[in-house]
Amino acid sequence: MAFSIAIIIIIGLSGDYLFKQIKLPGLVGMLLVGICVGPFGFHLLAPEMLTVSADFRKIALIIILLRSGFELRRDALHQVGRAALIMSCLPAVFEIIAVMVSSVWLLKITWLEAALLGTILAAVSPAVVVPLMIEFMDRGRGAKKGIPTLLLGASSLDDVFVIVLFTVFLGIGQEGEIHILSKLAQIPVSVISGILIGLFSGYVLYRLFSRFDWRPPKRTLIVIGFSILLTQLEVISEPYLPIASLLGVMALGFIILEKSEPIAHIISQKLKKLWVFAELLLFVLVGAQVNIQVAWKAGLAGTVVILIGLVFRSLGTWLSLYKTPFTRMEKIFCVVAYVPKATVQAAIGAVPLAAGFAGGEVILAVAVLSIIITAPLGAIGIKILGERILDHGSQSLYYFKELRKKLELPHAGERVRHKKSGKVWKIIEEKEVWLDKATGNFQTLSSDRQIPAIYIRYWRDSRQKKNGRGKTISQYYSNQSASFNDNWEILYDW
Repeated sequence: MAFSIAIIIIIGLSGDYLFKQIKLPGLVGMLLVGICVGPFGFHLLAPEMLTVSADFRKIALIIILLRSGFELRRDALHQVGRAALIMSCLPAVFEIIAVMVSSVWLLKITWLEAALLGTILAAVSPAVVVPLMIEFMDRGRGAKKGIPTLLLGASSLDDVFVIVLFTVFLGIGQEGEIHILSKLAQIPVSVISGILIGLFSGYVLYRLFSRFDWRPPKRTLIVIGFSILLTQLEVISEPYLPIASLLGVMALGFIILEKSEPIAHIISQKLKKLWVFAELLLFVLVGAQVNIQVAWKAGLAGTVVILIGLVFRSLGTWLSLYKTPFTRMEKIFCVVAYVPKATVQAAIGAVPLAAGFAGGEVILAVAVLSIIITAPLGAIGIKILGERILDHGSQSLYYFKELRKKLELPHAGERVRHKKSGKVWKIIEEKEVWLDKATGNFQTLSSDRQIPAIYIRYWRDSRQKKNGRGKTISQYYSNQSASFNDNWEILYDW
């Protein structure tokens, strides 16, 4: 398996680099690498790697959903809440109905099998959408109207809605009869329970992190561990209480951000570094699930079914954005962002075949074909349109992220060492402020005369004194400042 991981790292990074060189999303390159090195390509991955593939993909998905949780601010959620709720179900309903009708006619399968195919195809891929939205948020794109936040929340709720419908239709086929209303009632129950459990877990972690001065790597690993436990809790409680654990993962990050931005920023930065490897695992292994030969069997009819579904899905997305402040081009961007399929289709596409449905092979073929068609096209469309359409905002909070990245600044709670004196200091306060562009002084001005800056206060780290007592120093860092690493180094000890 070690050789397989080496293959994923070396060839996956190469695919990522090549596609970025031609101004396309790197994840498309990683997906294609997965197809080539997987069991249906050149078979370079060991069987045991494929055996644990689902677990690796789940951990990678947890990391990116945690990152999205640490980016969700309450004001942004309030701004897009109504639209996110409607987008979580209306586009999927439109696509399911369109796929059902067209697949019965074109693919010659039963209505029940068509319903299963519709629910499989209707799930948008958070694995594709979420990383791209976070990338835009990191650069302040779409911050003014909260478009990336809208798509983060809606895509996660969309999966919950669609998967519950899938289990309803699957149960009808296996059991002959099923209490449909009780199953549909699981949708709001699973959403609410998932969010509540995530909020509770996040609050517990916030209290622990506030009480114990654990180093950033430890905090990050604990957060990931709790998140994995949340997904396992969903499996354990399934017969008794449905839980949307992935929503819980996002809620966990959200509550820590609400309670303590410094702690949230530190953990988010560590997750960002972990995502480099997790992203490789996720997209290469998703690509490895794609069977080109099976997809080929779907042929022209399968392609037409997928395209018909996308047309009606786009109509549903457009209607979901009715009475929102978005421009026509911003609505088009949201429509394109709701196109990619990958994660859910790879996970449940083969379930009807395993359950003994006569049309199971056809369903699997169309599900695989949908990944091949929509994941690359959707990712490319999101990247190109996002760069052209999403606003930068006047005083976006994400300007501070660009500043942090450029100057490599530390966060509150981290320890730093002065390179010249060798003395160790601890960051006990940080604030995001706007300074006078001409003088560098802190004051309230019109936005065109302001520049973003970060105020940092250092405390001489001494085990005999409490934080904030004794000698402290402070400094403002802006685009006019030298890099933090010129004079300081961050101590990444445990």
